[in-house]
Amino acid sequence: MTLAPQRLYLASRSPRRRELLTQIGVHFDTLLFRAGARADGEVDETPLPGEDPVTYVQRVARAKAEHGRRILVWRKLQPQVVLSADTTVEVDGQILGKPVDGDDAARTLRLLSGRAHRVLTAVVVATPAGQIEAALSESRVRFRELSDAEIRRYVASGEPLDKAGSYGIQGRAALFVAHMEGSYTGIMGLPLFETGALLRKIGFDGL
Repeated sequence: MTLAPQRLYLASRSPRRRELLTQIGVHFDTLLFRAGARADGEVDETPLPGEDPVTYVQRVARAKAEHGRRILVWRKLQPQVVLSADTTVEVDGQILGKPVDGDDAARTLRLLSGRAHRVLTAVVVATPAGQIEAALSESRVRFRELSDAEIRRYVASGEPLDKAGSYGIQGRAALFVAHMEGSYTGIMGLPLFETGALLRKIGFDGL
């Protein structure tokens, strides 16, 4: 008898993370948190006063994993590994999360134009037994100079509005990238090398 592959819960709404897990053959169910006015306070992505970007992204990713594990208990769901991730962009010490609107996205893109920035993605896995393992992916991306017209067109496309740093490297913003160092999938939102290493570390057999 062939056993069904092990599954996990992905604690994220991101379609990019779903695509990347599918790419490496991981079977998963999506674990959704509440959004909008009823958003879960446990996973508030607002930076704390004076919080540095690395501490911030690691804290948020861990909070998502821990809250996801609590949700399994509350909803009486099948105990499985919970995988979470959080991505932020940093330039000049500033944490650049998802833009609040088109004007905010345009401001961010003007800030990134013609210079380098860091992309930080933290990944956390939490087991039903209480084990938590984490990893951090750090990449550097340099944009060429962007014209105001290019920024307006890109913002009008809608692509920047749900992405940290107001761009998606896997989309139209690939035209902006003059150079990158690090993890392409980490910049997308789920570094597959680090993710695979964490899953192997906890004995996940669904790879």
